Amino acid sequence: MKNSGIPLLILTTLILLLVTIFAALDLSFSWVFYLTVLGQAILVFAVYKVLTDDYQTEKTFQNWYEDRPKDKDE
Repeated sequence: MKNSGIPLLILTTLILLLVTIFAALDLSFSWVFYLTVLGQAILVFAVYKVLTDDYQTEKTFQNWYEDRPKDKDE
């Protein structure tokens, strides 16, 4: 299953970086304000999508970490 929240988090990051750049370049306040509101709304939606995603795994805490699995003997 593909997690649909990750592209939203990437979009949020890009929008909020754009806000920082626009603020540093002294762009119009309305552009900065509306991009900030849009970025925050997308962030809330992305968090909601990640938390409500129908993700299931066969892994348990006994499997330890993905990149360094724990042997069953230990």
